[in-house]
Amino acid sequence: MSSIAVFCGSSTGFNEAYATAARGLAAELVHRDIRLVYGAGSIGLMGVLADEVLRLGGKVLGVIPQFLVDREVSHRGLTELVVTESMHERKLTMAENSDAFIAMPGGIGTLEEIIEVFTWTQIGIHDKPCGLLNTRNYYGNLTRMLEHMSNEGFLKPTNVRQLVIEDDAGALLDRLLG
Repeated sequence: MSSIAVFCGSSTGFNEAYATAARGLAAELVHRDIRLVYGAGSIGLMGVLADEVLRLGGKVLGVIPQFLVDREVSHRGLTELVVTESMHERKLTMAENSDAFIAMPGGIGTLEEIIEVFTWTQIGIHDKPCGLLNTRNYYGNLTRMLEHMSNEGFLKPTNVRQLVIEDDAGALLDRLLG
């Protein structure tokens, strides 16, 4: 595995644990020589994660639509930057350049991104692993919702188990790489 897409917030949240987790994930990625693929933001957890990967000597591919570049939220110091026409093209480019996907805490955009690529595994578009870095049990309600979907017959238990969930970056990567 050479590249992992990480979806995360354009905010850092209210608890320093989220930024600490981003720096921890960055260190694990660099230690394992895995390139970060992300949304190219310079703010929030996205900025913390990219800055730390770069500070540690890792590689970062940022993918961002032109309208966000125009708002001056793109990171200026990445190893590689791809500017797309749309959000749809952004997500496709990130998926094509990644061997796995991780969601850290974030907002509705982060949730939409991980659910989309997770759905792609379910319907056979790709077989790339998907995981949640569940810092402070951030995704506890989502995992309960997925179990509820399964219990009600709308999601197969095998699909629920495909989503790897860990609260430690090293453990999450071990399972994704395993």
